[in-house]
Amino acid sequence: MYGVGAAYAVFLWRKGFRRDNRVIYLVLLSGFLFHTIAMFKRGLSLNHCPVSNLYEATSFALWTIVTGYIVIGAFRRVRFLGAFASPFLFALGVFALMPGLDSGPAARGAPAVWTSLHAAVTSLSYGAFGLACVAALMFITQERNLKFNKLQAFLSLLPPVQRLEMIIGRALVSGFALLTAGLVLGAYGLAQLKDPPNYHFDPKIIWSCMVWIMYGSLILMRWKYAHGGRRFALGAIGSFAFVILTFWGTNVLSPLHHPQ
Repeated sequence: MYGVGAAYAVFLWRKGFRRDNRVIYLVLLSGFLFHTIAMFKRGLSLNHCPVSNLYEATSFALWTIVTGYIVIGAFRRVRFLGAFASPFLFALGVFALMPGLDSGPAARGAPAVWTSLHAAVTSLSYGAFGLACVAALMFITQERNLKFNKLQAFLSLLPPVQRLEMIIGRALVSGFALLTAGLVLGAYGLAQLKDPPNYHFDPKIIWSCMVWIMYGSLILMRWKYAHGGRRFALGAIGSFAFVILTFWGTNVLSPLHHPQ
């Protein structure tokens, strides 16, 4: 269903976003329902939140992005977010099915409840960052329309750039808050171990702190120093691109998250 949404998104792009957008919403909603059922059955088979390896973490992050879209897509003026999100959702879903990702539980040894909470909340933060990235892509597109083709921007169903910038900011703040909570939960879970491993130089933990600093700096620059507009949108896109491109490698290199 995400693939169908991606194909329909191409049709919407070629029509200049001047067609009704209920179809893309319904297609992604149906995909969301199938996805939810699959994750629910997976969780029942494992008896914990299905985020124990790269396949499950990717699938969960994908699900959080779709969940966010389903909620905000109820507002018609923001529904075209799905046209930008569908190709990304489809590509991420195909990537999750790559052989080798669905093997080996992660974060063994920590109490299961804290491990599940840490992984789930952290994955939710990545979903919020993903939505911010999609909104930023819409911002760049609409800004370009305004700059080079004012008539197309006027006829477009895309939200105005001011609203898109607000969506980017709120999504980033939500993701940053969730990431902070996820890191705190992970640290608390490790503290519950009688013989905690040496995690101070763990690649995934160092990477997570870098991501936290990166998004915190982006939010600080936006709200304290008024660095908004195109630069802010590009920062949201670049930050999420960094997360997507480096998440898998640091997870594999981490003895704590990917024990041999």
